[in-house]
Amino acid sequence: MGMWGSFLPDPLFLPRSASARQPELLQEIMQKRPLTGLNIVVTRPRGQAEKLAQCIEMAGGHATLFPLLEISPVLDLEPLYSLAKRLHEFNLAIFISPNAVLYGMQAILNTDEKKEEIDTRRQVKFPASLKIATVGQGSVRALRGYGLENILAPHDRFDSEALLALPELQHVAGQNVVIFRGNGGRELLGDTLKSRGARVEYVTCYQRNKPTQDANQLIATHPDAITITSSEAMGYLNDMVNNIEKQELTMVPIFVPHIRIAEVANQLGWSNVILTGAGDDGLMSGLIAWAHTQNNASHRPGKKS
Repeated sequence: MGMWGSFLPDPLFLPRSASARQPELLQEIMQKRPLTGLNIVVTRPRGQAEKLAQCIEMAGGHATLFPLLEISPVLDLEPLYSLAKRLHEFNLAIFISPNAVLYGMQAILNTDEKKEEIDTRRQVKFPASLKIATVGQGSVRALRGYGLENILAPHDRFDSEALLALPELQHVAGQNVVIFRGNGGRELLGDTLKSRGARVEYVTCYQRNKPTQDANQLIATHPDAITITSSEAMGYLNDMVNNIEKQELTMVPIFVPHIRIAEVANQLGWSNVILTGAGDDGLMSGLIAWAHTQNNASHRPGKKS
């Protein structure tokens, strides 16, 4: 069914009986192209925005790439390589995000060679006793790309709280846990596992940096909607704007796939925030549902009537 088939059943867009009519609905959406005439800004880091951008354009919209986060490897790789050599010491490895999978696997695959580029088609053989867990379905797909199966992950809500609620993470006393993450990540996961008796190590395998663009560049794209997929990106957007720029951009709806991002946005004074379902699927469903309510695109910031 491809990219469209994966998000069609989302309840934000379709009735509950929709899954039985996916082929007809897919054809209808492709014919109607519900995002036609709308410029949707995708703020994911470079190299991770393509799927959502393609979905937007398949629906008739225009996807403008405006990364609000820059992702890069950590400067000092030795701690990561060192930990990768002793995975056999751990009972559980948790990958916080697709970036954690990418850069963590780069170290695990190349512990001996320390190459800068890896063959992502190579499969990883972890110690048989090591369980693998992650937070979101994007990370699950990334891990499966390395040949890993039986991955522990939430099914409905994709965050640390949902992962911690899984039965497999309730009784971890005496276990050794390693958490692959980026710089400045939340401490909730590790702190909670420690409170349950686990011994937890963090390893930072990538870093998140502020973007180099400015708010005027964003306003100049005349966005109809903006998608933001992390609290850090929301914070960087807020830091980027002055009061006048913020006033212009608050006219534009911001689509976010998690309640925590919406809460951060509201705390920072952004009121035009639309919470969708999780991931690209939820964002697309939310955008399409919203587009049905729009009669025109005459209120773009920077657009002259």
